[in-house]
Amino acid sequence: MRNTTTDLAVIGAGPAGLAAAVTAADLGLTVTLLDAGARPGGQYYRHPAPELAATRPQAAPQHDRQAFATLTRRLRAHQAAGGITYAPHHHVWAAVAAESAPTWTLHTRTTESAPATQRPTTPVTAHAVLLATGSYERQLPFPGWTLPGVVGAGGAQAMLKGGLVLPGRRIVVAGSGPLLLAVAGSLAGAGARVPAVVEAAAYTRYASGAATAGALLRNPAKLVEGARHGAALLRAHTRLLTRHAVVEAHGADRVEAVTVARLDRDWRPVPGTSRRIPCDALAVGHGLVPELSLATALGCATRTAPDGTVALALDADLRTSVQGIWSAGETGGIGGAQLALVEGTLAAHSIAGSSAPSALRRARARLRAFADVMGAAHRPGAGWPEWLPDATDVCRCEEVPAGRVRAALTDLGARDARTVKLLTRAGMGWCQGRMCGPAVAALCARADADAGAAADPAAPTPDRRPLACPVPLRDLAELPLPAGD
Repeated sequence: MRNTTTDLAVIGAGPAGLAAAVTAADLGLTVTLLDAGARPGGQYYRHPAPELAATRPQAAPQHDRQAFATLTRRLRAHQAAGGITYAPHHHVWAAVAAESAPTWTLHTRTTESAPATQRPTTPVTAHAVLLATGSYERQLPFPGWTLPGVVGAGGAQAMLKGGLVLPGRRIVVAGSGPLLLAVAGSLAGAGARVPAVVEAAAYTRYASGAATAGALLRNPAKLVEGARHGAALLRAHTRLLTRHAVVEAHGADRVEAVTVARLDRDWRPVPGTSRRIPCDALAVGHGLVPELSLATALGCATRTAPDGTVALALDADLRTSVQGIWSAGETGGIGGAQLALVEGTLAAHSIAGSSAPSALRRARARLRAFADVMGAAHRPGAGWPEWLPDATDVCRCEEVPAGRVRAALTDLGARDARTVKLLTRAGMGWCQGRMCGPAVAALCARADADAGAAADPAAPTPDRRPLACPVPLRDLAELPLPAGD
């Protein structure tokens, strides 16, 4: 990609980023759209890899296909007209504010899968930046979760959408959150046997109180979607177990069965309720976590969302606390693709200084209210660490067991995830804490609670890093020295 100066740099080409980029271009801004993926769409609009030469790619599970087709058509039109520069295979690893002019310099690197013609990259200079970096899965460890055949719920969906493969033939879907129903339906529709969907929360929490009931009634399409997923489970003869969790996976070379137990209100396993379900794969996930690596490196203020994750604090126009930086989609709190599309459009209007239609603002308020109800209903309970024997690995990359984390807290004086990381290496591996971060944070909060301190067992402390993703030393060595050095 050539050295680019642009009105707006959009980081992420999922629903929020695509909507923001094409709307900003419609409003007359020049836009550079940067994305680590090979094609636009993000995880939600994932399509079969071109190498598979799928003869009927539309048969893969896909949502809102018409909306995606419209967005990509607008993207291509703006590319042809010169309004949008689209750069796939690009990671943004740092953003630096200019000392005088209100501009940002984005440092990027191409992914390993990028064509040789796209390497090396040059910085992008932008007057405004929109963060639309999406989210990743929240995993809560349990004995056996490192066995082959145990995959993320979203990972199973990605395998099916992008690779047209199933993780197994008899697949238990477990964890918490509305994604589970969609995943189970997709897997069953592709020919897998799904004996059970194991949901740790209780769906009755959606209707607890007038405020939550009102949010449901204002979103009838969500109720219809839930009913559709329920009907798909019935057709597939899939049993829905609420207030249950997989507390152990069994197998030698691969998962062969899981133990499921009923949970109390705090997500503690109820003694005497265990049952064993044979399977050759387990798709498990406990919702999503906003991807904030770049946002926290910039110093953007955060908040604790109703689902217990850390999200960006935004104003009504999607501005972050850092001047010149906006956010849309999951970075501001997990809410789904429809909310991401609305927020991307609203953010583009804000950046362009254009008055957004009032209907968009009403839609955002309505969808965000539903997302908050959904997040609160599926928020992990304080008792889930009782699933974890000391020998269970919490950090898969560095093979750090729960006992070592607990020892750092009880014997070595650690009281936060950062200190635990320094003492145990939990979070120092390839995933940079994305897999183990929520679990380590919960164990730290549990230690504080046991010591009598008030703590939130589900809310991790945002981790601020100077680089948003791993960067080769050669890329750093090629950076120009500051003036005068």
